[in-house]
Amino acid sequence: MSYTQQSKDCSETSSVEQLEVVIVGAGFAGMYMLHRTRQLGLSARVYETGNGVGGTWYWNRYPGARCDVESMQYSYQFSDELQQEWEWSEKYSPQPDILRYADHVADRFDLRRDIQFNTRVKSAIFNEITRRWDIETSNGNQVSAAFCVMATGCLSSPNTPEFVGLSDYKGEVYHTGKWPQEDIDFSGMRVGVIGTGSSAIQSIPIFASQADHLYVFQRTPNYTIPARNAPLDPEEVKEIKADYAGLRARAKTKPVGLDLPIPTQGALETSPEDRFQEFESKWQNGGVGFMAAFKDLLFEETANETAADFVRQKIRETVDDPKTAELLSPNNIIGCKRLCVDTGYWEAFNRANVSLIDVSRSPIERISENGLITDSREYPLDAIVFATGFDAMTGALLNVDIRGCDGRTLKDKWSKGPKTYLGLSTTDFPNLFTITGPGSPSVLTNMLPSIEQHVEWITDCITYMRANGMQCIEANQEAENDWVEHVNQVARLSLRSTCSSWYVGANIEGKVRVFMPYIGGFPKYVEKCNEVVANDYDGFTLS
Repeated sequence: MSYTQQSKDCSETSSVEQLEVVIVGAGFAGMYMLHRTRQLGLSARVYETGNGVGGTWYWNRYPGARCDVESMQYSYQFSDELQQEWEWSEKYSPQPDILRYADHVADRFDLRRDIQFNTRVKSAIFNEITRRWDIETSNGNQVSAAFCVMATGCLSSPNTPEFVGLSDYKGEVYHTGKWPQEDIDFSGMRVGVIGTGSSAIQSIPIFASQADHLYVFQRTPNYTIPARNAPLDPEEVKEIKADYAGLRARAKTKPVGLDLPIPTQGALETSPEDRFQEFESKWQNGGVGFMAAFKDLLFEETANETAADFVRQKIRETVDDPKTAELLSPNNIIGCKRLCVDTGYWEAFNRANVSLIDVSRSPIERISENGLITDSREYPLDAIVFATGFDAMTGALLNVDIRGCDGRTLKDKWSKGPKTYLGLSTTDFPNLFTITGPGSPSVLTNMLPSIEQHVEWITDCITYMRANGMQCIEANQEAENDWVEHVNQVARLSLRSTCSSWYVGANIEGKVRVFMPYIGGFPKYVEKCNEVVANDYDGFTLS
């Protein structure tokens, strides 16, 4: 039986509140979406699982958590007053500073009165009689909304592998993606960290300074570039704020949405001496800009190998023990997985109280009452930290029971990989929008400009619909198919799509391997979105 047959008009049920827009998630996407809908005079509410705003920066409180985009660019640009008044303290902001910024934004624009905290959206079901979304929350609220906007984030569904025996473990268990709000101190403890992705790379140096002994369980080594973090120079901040509009305009012309120099020369066109000097310059400057040393690093494997060799040599120079250095040296494409940024990561392995365990050779078999067991020995542990990342891009969306036309579930539709039109909409799910959804640049860009572009596109679309008496908008199947094929074609041009990364869902057992973000660059993507609008929402059906 379809949902249409078993549903009834929500207007018959007085307990169901009527809203124009329901927004799921109070991170940077949800907050800006709320602000924009209010400006349009629309009734809106945000539902947020946590008890505060900030999204990923609310949950990821682990020691060392820090943004890998420079502070002056990782911020909203919709309000020049906000840009001018907020003061960042460091080149790369730590999590507490970013959370303070999120709180400031929520207070400045009086957003909290329309955010319901400690509330998870259980289901969002399209009612084909009312042509509205029926929303049910974890505390029993039922709401009907004309539009449902998923602002659930790309990295917000923590992945905890199902190790045998975990429920029997008597020690403390943590996940970097869902860290407690209170301070955690590992002094005098034997601690195991599982994983060597970005959150592990940031937190391991701090855990190492506290723990009696730290065991790092590594399956695959990762490339990481020193952050070279430092307090911001007041004069530099003054210069940026004097021409913030210019910086933002330049950033919008760059593939990753950041105002970084675009390389004009290829690594293979450059002499070994000059190539080394350019890599060294980027290394000393620090950050993800390292991959902007040459234009061919993500397109030519031989060129990429020159950058990988440079980083591997840096590992050998930094890590005292040759065997440990070798284990820490990746042998895959640099930049294929998300490039990490660190402060003292490799140096941590020179400490006598830090051990690196290669679980690719000696796999984890189970968790015991007292620790972790590989196929070769048991490691007694007082605490285990899962730094095992997220079910990226789709996990948070599929954690909600979303049902469209004829009761079709989003989980079923995406069972062979996510399918969207522009990463904004998906066929059979009218009036459902996904901010930075799969098929959009999202995680391959500076997230804040990508969020703002999506929110503005969605709110402009709603404005257009209201002005033209339209009730529903839905992506056409043909347009969706063409966009999915385009996303796949563009991905195949880059080395980014050639390895097992969370970009393709490789970290989640059973997840279909599909390169999820759009790799064509921010400017090309925005051009396509604008073209769709200019052609009366080409690829969409409005009714």
